[in-house]
Amino acid sequence: MIYDIIFVIGERFFDHPLCGVAILKRLLEKQGYKVGVIEIPKTEHDIKKLGEPRLFFGVSSGSIDSMLRNYSALNRRRALDKNLNYIEEVPDRAIIVYSNWIRHAFKDSAIVIGGVESSLRRFTHYDYWSNKLRKSVIFDSRADILVYGSGEKQCLEIADRIKNNKRLDGIEGTCIKSRQIPEGFIEMPSHEQVSESKEKFCDMQNLLDNNKNLAQKTDTFYVLQYKFPVYTSKDLDEYYELGFTRNINKVDYMKGFEFSVVTHRGCIGNCNFCSLRLMFGDRVISRSEESIIKEIKYITTLPHFKGNIDDLGGPTANMYGMDCNKCKSSCISCAQLNRSHSRLIKLLRDIRNIKGIKKVFIRSGIRYDIAPNEYLKELKHHISGQLKIAPEHVSPNVLDLMNKNKGDLDEFIRRFERLGCGELSFYFMVGHPGTSMKEAKELALMIKQLKNISSVQIFTPTPMTVSTCMYYTGLNPRTKKPIYIPHSYQEKKDQKRILGLMKRR
Repeated sequence: MIYDIIFVIGERFFDHPLCGVAILKRLLEKQGYKVGVIEIPKTEHDIKKLGEPRLFFGVSSGSIDSMLRNYSALNRRRALDKNLNYIEEVPDRAIIVYSNWIRHAFKDSAIVIGGVESSLRRFTHYDYWSNKLRKSVIFDSRADILVYGSGEKQCLEIADRIKNNKRLDGIEGTCIKSRQIPEGFIEMPSHEQVSESKEKFCDMQNLLDNNKNLAQKTDTFYVLQYKFPVYTSKDLDEYYELGFTRNINKVDYMKGFEFSVVTHRGCIGNCNFCSLRLMFGDRVISRSEESIIKEIKYITTLPHFKGNIDDLGGPTANMYGMDCNKCKSSCISCAQLNRSHSRLIKLLRDIRNIKGIKKVFIRSGIRYDIAPNEYLKELKHHISGQLKIAPEHVSPNVLDLMNKNKGDLDEFIRRFERLGCGELSFYFMVGHPGTSMKEAKELALMIKQLKNISSVQIFTPTPMTVSTCMYYTGLNPRTKKPIYIPHSYQEKKDQKRILGLMKRR
């Protein structure tokens, strides 16, 4: 068979809506394209096994950046940690490696790069693992075009353009190289400028926005970002109703998520250490209730379904129904945000009444600062005794730098316990910009009072986030004022260690 499109990915492919390439494959096939997939190629020879596609190769490292996958927060290779039993299947900087194998084997083929690794490296970025700034990945990969964020609309447009011998410029949700800047683009500081000035790097960070046409000069080229396309509830309904087999037999890490259902995309939290805003924007897009119920009714017909929905939610489970595009201000800080959760509560009740459904679990974390009592009472039916929340820290200064300074954790814990909703489990973070040993000790004292600490992770600077900008520059990018940065691996370990010691006393 000669394929129109061949995806090369750094993870196992499974025909399930939690696999991004599966959605793209199903959607393209719906439009009549023949689509092949090459999983985790080891050599250039593997790239050749399906031949050359008529239209393009689509390249992704998978759902995780390959460097984050292969290295710990202390920059140690995970494969060398005997406790992890980690098998390193994906090369470092997989997007670059795969794309260059393709370019060498098929000189004239179009290459489209996408996924997390490409999205977060689309402009000049600080690379924690090499401790230096790197140019946009579009240069080292020698790709023709970069797709950022979710890529359904972009891939359909790219396929149509290449099929009809049209240019690839102007496609919303993509980046290309150009010799000039089109009218109406915002020019960010150049690669050369941000390499020489950390204040210029902050200026660049402050301009990053999916909703704008942006340009950055690098050498004699410009990297052009075309603003993100508008995705709607109707679009999501179509994508998640594509009739996936949900066969995950060969993907061990998906066990326990086979019967998960996505209710929405996007997050209004805008945490500074999180990449969601750069992937999906800062607005929520919810599927219709009818579509979600239709998918669940389909799941009940599958032969291995035992009655339990493994997880129902999105990036933050209780943001379903919080769609709003009335202005460009921060939704979570807006007094007009509908925090009633009424739409979500009704959906949960309707799903419980579907024939064949025994239990609907919510395993995704929730934003406790926007969760009303009515919703917490409803959660009793949807958690297995424990609800996960991520306060991340307790220091007001650190929380402000994380942009997680909303809500009152103590008040929420009292409210949760008073309602008899079960137990809470907590996620915290050390080593974030602004965190010295003083702040670590504050957190240790708080942890001493809590039970069920699910995880304490060390902050890992991932490309293009606000927190990573702070880590690299030592400045708050909004104010340009210096902030404390725990750079040494020893201090990061000490901050985590003191939490463990305090907990055991």
